[in-house]
Amino acid sequence: MKKIFSLIFWFLVFLNTTFSQAKVKLGIDVLQEDYKFLIGKKVGLITNATGVDSKLNSTIDIIYKLPGVKLVALFGPEHGVRGEVPAGEKIESYIDNKTGLPVYSLYGQTRKPTKEMLKGIDVLIYDIQDIGVRSYTYISTMGLAMEAAAENNIQFVVLDRPNPLTGEKFEGSIVRKNFISFIGQFPIPYIYGLTCGELAKMINEEGWLSNGIKCDLKVIQMKGWKRNMRWEDTGLQWVPTSPHIPHYYSAQFYAATGILGELGVISEGVGYTLPFQLLGAEWIDENLIAQSLNNLKIPGVKFRPLVWKPFYGRFQNKILHGVQIHIEDFRKVNLTSIQFLFLQEMKKIYPDKNPFELASTERIRSFDLATGWDEIRKIFSKEFEFNSIKTIWENEANDFKNKATKYFLY
Repeated sequence: MKKIFSLIFWFLVFLNTTFSQAKVKLGIDVLQEDYKFLIGKKVGLITNATGVDSKLNSTIDIIYKLPGVKLVALFGPEHGVRGEVPAGEKIESYIDNKTGLPVYSLYGQTRKPTKEMLKGIDVLIYDIQDIGVRSYTYISTMGLAMEAAAENNIQFVVLDRPNPLTGEKFEGSIVRKNFISFIGQFPIPYIYGLTCGELAKMINEEGWLSNGIKCDLKVIQMKGWKRNMRWEDTGLQWVPTSPHIPHYYSAQFYAATGILGELGVISEGVGYTLPFQLLGAEWIDENLIAQSLNNLKIPGVKFRPLVWKPFYGRFQNKILHGVQIHIEDFRKVNLTSIQFLFLQEMKKIYPDKNPFELASTERIRSFDLATGWDEIRKIFSKEFEFNSIKTIWENEANDFKNKATKYFLY
């Protein structure tokens, strides 16, 4: 009997060990298996708190300890290299307490590494988890760093990571020339369906860097990742990419409400415990808007009436009424359409409330930058019908997907 129990015990241990291991090897995991090309090189590392391997070891510490490799400088995007800086807060350069290395800020007065910052560096490595949405600033940091590497004849290495929105979702219109910004640095749709390594290849090969310059790019590919994988399929732990993206599924809600949040008129839940999962305002009837949205029978999503009181931010201490978004089928839902459909139904219930008239000029500009150009707002605001922009929104994303397939690595 003891022998049987012993066998059962060790079988359970085996199962637990087997299924708790990550199914995907990240770029940093693969690098540790073969880093010969870095031996004898002075390395600069662009990373943040998400820069960890599949066992949650810091990329900073890993590269710092690689035999024969000299890590000489760290570069921090928005939120800093160890994730200690709040969203939107400008940071200055400082010394990393753990390694004693200089940390150069890429989210202060300088967003592109300067010649002085890169002095003596042979290889610039990028290892940051992204969320697959264009307006999230890390990919802009990557692009500008690629440009700096090209201008200074430095090899640029991307340690690849999964796209939490999968490699199959493409939504939104393309950024136009006059609307290039830090939340839309390249002509890609709002949900762009690529890993950061694939996007880096596309940026490089399509000539999107300044003056069409190209960098010496090397992508360390993942092992085991497939395009249809959601984050929970990878077996990897999620490290918050920023304070308001605490969970892997936060990325889908960011895509669903982030554009509308730019107006500053409708709360997207930031400041409360459900960032990007809510939409509402003081003057909305939560039951009416929830019923109106549910009547649309939008594939893959349901809306629940909710009243909440933000703890901080622009709506602090105000009683807000609206909906919580519940994604029931990620594969079916068109994430970015949700915020436009919310505006559509809200305008039917409150015809005298026009968010574009209530928003400041600066906020309207932010909305336009997020959509990629002002024509989306101009067309939509005529009748407040999502169908008026649907063709543009979907066709441009599909055209981009067709163009991007040649850069797929997985």
